[in-house]
Amino acid sequence: MLNAAEIAKANKEYTLASWVAQGTWNPIPIERAEGVYIYDANGKRYLDWSSQLVNVNIGHSHPHVVKAIQEQAAKLCYVDPSFATEPRGRLGELLEEVTPANISKAFFTNGGTDGVENAMKMARMYTGRQKILTRYKSYHGATFGSMSAGGDPRRLANEPGVPWIVRLPDPYAYRNPAYRGHTQEEGDLILAEMIEDIIQAEGPENCAAILIEGYSGSSGIMQPSAVFFTRLRQLCDQYGILLISDEVMSGFGRTGEWFGIDHYPDAKADMLVMAKGITSGYVPLGAVAVSSEIAAYFEEHVLHTGLTYSAHALACAAGVATIEVYQQEGLIERSRQMGKVLRRGLTDLAEKHPVIGDIRGSGLHQVIELVKNRETREPLSAFNKPFSDAMKTVPKALKERGLSTMVRWNYIFNCPPLIVTEEQIQQGLAILDDVLTTIDGFYEE
Repeated sequence: MLNAAEIAKANKEYTLASWVAQGTWNPIPIERAEGVYIYDANGKRYLDWSSQLVNVNIGHSHPHVVKAIQEQAAKLCYVDPSFATEPRGRLGELLEEVTPANISKAFFTNGGTDGVENAMKMARMYTGRQKILTRYKSYHGATFGSMSAGGDPRRLANEPGVPWIVRLPDPYAYRNPAYRGHTQEEGDLILAEMIEDIIQAEGPENCAAILIEGYSGSSGIMQPSAVFFTRLRQLCDQYGILLISDEVMSGFGRTGEWFGIDHYPDAKADMLVMAKGITSGYVPLGAVAVSSEIAAYFEEHVLHTGLTYSAHALACAAGVATIEVYQQEGLIERSRQMGKVLRRGLTDLAEKHPVIGDIRGSGLHQVIELVKNRETREPLSAFNKPFSDAMKTVPKALKERGLSTMVRWNYIFNCPPLIVTEEQIQQGLAILDDVLTTIDGFYEE
């Protein structure tokens, strides 16, 4: 058995890591995980404050899902997706139960990024139009088309990318100048009118879909009010455009509802893209769930897309078991309640640490945005740049104190598994408090 140093060395010598210059990658070798904790090869325990990549919603090593995987592996791991399997049919049935009423069928993918790819393909096939409208500050995956669709600056290395993506402004009330001197709702309506102007400029007859995160994720959990989504739905109906809700991160209870779009009942998405929480990361799986109208269209028209591992039997079995855990343990409601505890704690930290400029989110999907000054709102690290000296210290300091979470630009994400207890939330907040104290000195009065 390899020791911690040998594990890290083998990973660095023989594998490539994503989103990093390889020479700077110094991974912590993780050996096991249970509940809300991960353990490195030296036995050190870390509180998983971001559910890894906001996907391990039910916590690590849940026995019900582990058992389902073991039983399915012993029976059938994989079969050509032209065949039918019991877990595939059962997972489709469960998704129809938990998604909004107009959603009827699912196409299974390997994960979120190819889920987005296939949603865009379906929208273009269904409408006969080519353009997909997406937000600047969004993230939709790392394959060629989905990376082009995302506005996250990681897209820049991939550009020019696909030519049919159209950018939309963001409902980022904390920073978008359209909101200055306006309430959130007023700013949201201004933004919606700007989007209509873009639709008209691009030609509605060319616009297949608006692709938007049901609840914003890795670009900063920036979220509009209900009036924005209501108006967006009206625009889609007016111009014959589909609304695609990317629920890869915001799905499966993360925000205190089954899906982020559920916060906005008037929105009624035509497609939902999901992954991450569908299996809580235990086995890779994604899905595109479509409305009855879109499903009916493909009864008569060929669905020109496919994947070798579509509807993978082992992954679908894991998905079935994971949804059963959400239902049996009441984790959607738990996310809502524990989210209130988390939000109170983050608000208390903001009263103590002026470096916290804004707190955003819902359920167990929260972010704090750090600033040099609350009046000017100058970020502690710029959105499209490498970490500032101040922010460079944050990830390391958190891990040294036993907390693992996502830290991007001037954001610290607070997205623990839905099984987190109030005591564990207080544990995480105490570590945050300690680390924020170390960077309070960068605040400029």
